[in-house]
Amino acid sequence: MSRTARLFQLMQSLRSLSPPVTAEVLASELSVSQRTIYRDIDSLRGLGAVIDGEAGFGYTLIEDASLPPLAFEDEELEALVLGLREVMAVGDPALAQAADSAFSKLRARLPDGQAHRLRHAVLSAQSFSPPPAPTVDARVLRRAAWEERRIAFDYIDAVAAQTHREVDPLSIVYMQMSHCLLAWCHLRQDYRAFRLDRMQNLTVLEQSFRPQRVPMLRIYLERMRAHSPGSC
Repeated sequence: MSRTARLFQLMQSLRSLSPPVTAEVLASELSVSQRTIYRDIDSLRGLGAVIDGEAGFGYTLIEDASLPPLAFEDEELEALVLGLREVMAVGDPALAQAADSAFSKLRARLPDGQAHRLRHAVLSAQSFSPPPAPTVDARVLRRAAWEERRIAFDYIDAVAAQTHREVDPLSIVYMQMSHCLLAWCHLRQDYRAFRLDRMQNLTVLEQSFRPQRVPMLRIYLERMRAHSPGSC
């Protein structure tokens, strides 16, 4: 891990862990020595971060110089909390972790009063029946959709029939208690929705369908609003 990446991760740990955080805990989080933590704390202070505490007592991030304060209306804040907590509850593992990290960053940027409201928001989201875990890496899917590159995978449908698909990935949505990829299927020559927990052996291909993703997705969403989404 580079020093820059380590300092960034240290700031994330100071934002997210319950203060005061000891050097021992931080060293374990970053897989470095406590002496390295002491040096990195000094470096962060030199860069403008206000960090209270010292060796043997733990550290508390008081002010993050890289994140200026934000202010939200009370209901805006509740909406942000609800959205992030819903992603934590139903998102794929990487996305749930990203939502948790975003929550920590948001809390670090808020004035004290609103940070308290963020921690104790009225609204929340729970999932007592979490969606099935994806059997492919959702991060790879998101990147392929963003880069507008065709993908290939093996798919097992609702009646256990297996096919090999090549599709243009458009979007990943949570619907019908599962994560689904919305895509143009070259096998069916039509728009289709694929459950991520039924996909296997994902490969990103060289073919690009840029710049068609946005208009294709718009067409598919309009169709979904008018009819039930095409399945596989």
